[in-house]
Amino acid sequence: MFGLFRKKNRNRAIVDRQYQTLTAAARIPFFYTDLDVPDTVMGRFEMLSVVMILFFRRTAKAEGSGQELAQEIVDAFFQDIDHSIRELGIGDQGVPKRMKKLAGMFYGRLERYAAALEAKDVEGLAEALRRNIHPQESDAPDMRGLALWMIAAEADLAGVSEDEISRGLLQLPAPGLSENSGK
Repeated sequence: MFGLFRKKNRNRAIVDRQYQTLTAAARIPFFYTDLDVPDTVMGRFEMLSVVMILFFRRTAKAEGSGQELAQEIVDAFFQDIDHSIRELGIGDQGVPKRMKKLAGMFYGRLERYAAALEAKDVEGLAEALRRNIHPQESDAPDMRGLALWMIAAEADLAGVSEDEISRGLLQLPAPGLSENSGK
């Protein structure tokens, strides 16, 4: 029985480490300065969603412990969103409604981006990113650079070992390399 608690604590440390790594990747300034992601609350949500989608797609191909870790990361992601909504001053009454909307947005993006990533469709992915990241802008910037980075990142993540995933050591490649930036 006590072994169960030790495993849970060990998993917590792994989840915390991996989630911190993923959120740090989503905050890399290059996305905001060079790849046209707005540095706003919603822009940050969009980048965290992109990073999470890449992580989930990789862990979906992992063995049992990787998938278990992915579920705990999903939980941490939505707890973080809940906390952020509350910090923005949304009252307890409005949080569930906003969480439902943001979860719907996230899973919609997961579906659209996954289809484009599967096909390695740079143009389709760039268009989906443009619609989601710049929804109100008719003259939104071209999101091809971010799309190229996502496709390159997914290819890079395919080489991450099961051991690295199970220990929460998955790292996304840094953006900004000439072959990734598309600019």
